[in-house]
Amino acid sequence: MKKIIGIVVAVLVIITLGFAGWLFLGRDPTSFAGGSTVALEDYQGANVTGVPAQLASADVVKRGEYLIHAADCQACHTAPGGTPFAGGFAFNMPFGTIYSTNITPDKETGIGAYTDAQFLAAVHKGIRADGEKLYPAMPYTSYTYMTDADVLAIKAYLFTLAPAHAPARQNQLSWPFDQRSLLALWNVMFNTDERFRPNTGRSQQWNRGAYLAEAMGHCGECHTPRNPAFALDNHEKFAGAVTAGWRAYNITGDKDSGIGDWSDEDVYLYLSTGHANGHGGAAGPMGEATDDSLSYLVPDDVHALVTYLRSIPAHATDLPRTVTTAAPASHKEGVPADINSRGEKIFASACASCHDWTGVSPVTGYATLTGVRAVNDPSATNVAQTVINGVDRTTAEGRIFMPAFGEGYSDDDIAAVANYVTARFGAKGAHLTGEDVEKLRKQATQQSNSPEAHNG
Repeated sequence: MKKIIGIVVAVLVIITLGFAGWLFLGRDPTSFAGGSTVALEDYQGANVTGVPAQLASADVVKRGEYLIHAADCQACHTAPGGTPFAGGFAFNMPFGTIYSTNITPDKETGIGAYTDAQFLAAVHKGIRADGEKLYPAMPYTSYTYMTDADVLAIKAYLFTLAPAHAPARQNQLSWPFDQRSLLALWNVMFNTDERFRPNTGRSQQWNRGAYLAEAMGHCGECHTPRNPAFALDNHEKFAGAVTAGWRAYNITGDKDSGIGDWSDEDVYLYLSTGHANGHGGAAGPMGEATDDSLSYLVPDDVHALVTYLRSIPAHATDLPRTVTTAAPASHKEGVPADINSRGEKIFASACASCHDWTGVSPVTGYATLTGVRAVNDPSATNVAQTVINGVDRTTAEGRIFMPAFGEGYSDDDIAAVANYVTARFGAKGAHLTGEDVEKLRKQATQQSNSPEAHNG
């Protein structure tokens, strides 16, 4: 009996260690590339960190301004309608809500009293000035790859902002996630706490793209699935995930569910403007990422991101191939006979004038539905969120605006029109219910009503 127990224990230990190893090995965002990496000081190519060549001689504050856009800090550290960088944005997790911090130079409620060493510890290690650990809603596991010089340039820029007094709001987390002490073990497993290492087998442009995507832009935080410990699972890098009630889609080279059939120019335009003809425009968190971050990058940096994205291994998902042909011009054609007429009536009264019955907008390409991934997603998650929250983006072509219909329509109404849109213009109609929309609506409401900052 002792021998059997010993064997069982040994098997369990092996399984546990194997699972832990699998989790651990999934933390490296660039391991897919193979080859050798070196410390930055040993890299023989041009500098791939910091600002682009055009700003290399700029002062530290100007460099920090560029880098803070590249790192997309404002979107997460600004509550809807609130003071920029003063915190208050709500991250709605399966285990509760975490609120973003005030990173203005207010000495009492912000980072005004932080030393350089304390700021580096917060960004690289997720440790606050008081020694408490930050929750990884602040993406320090990505920012840890940033160089000290880049982090301190960002700090220099932040310290030029007007201080905003914004006391921290208490996180609302269930047990055991409310125990910060557990983050010590989590960090051992999932935070490398090391700076970016260029890959000697890849081009300078690839390495620049890797630094922008991984260290600065932290693209994986939205586009990479999570493992059971809620860390990024880079075994399925950039294969898509649901974050804060919105779906971040597959951006690997899979031709059906990813961007494998997009041209390089399509990807470039989508990143730099939030829109590419035939693929639609960005909304929700991706729209914010474009307007607050990616649109500020110089063309060479956006091209570097495209180069890096094109190297990511393709991952197939269950999303269908996007329909790229327009729907019939007549509302009597193009949808199943059993489609709920409620959705059609709502579309006719509130949507058709901008989006057209064909899905090709007569108003602006940003409103064209044909070819849009969200419309071809049978979950209709982003379609419903867009109807609830609307779209309000600032682009080089001017303001792109779609009103939010969340207040004027019921959950059942929104479900019906989302189901109709996916059935008429997409590959497969959705089957959302009012209960599904209620859950999405709650997530959006929690975000828009979050008042201040966080201690996370």
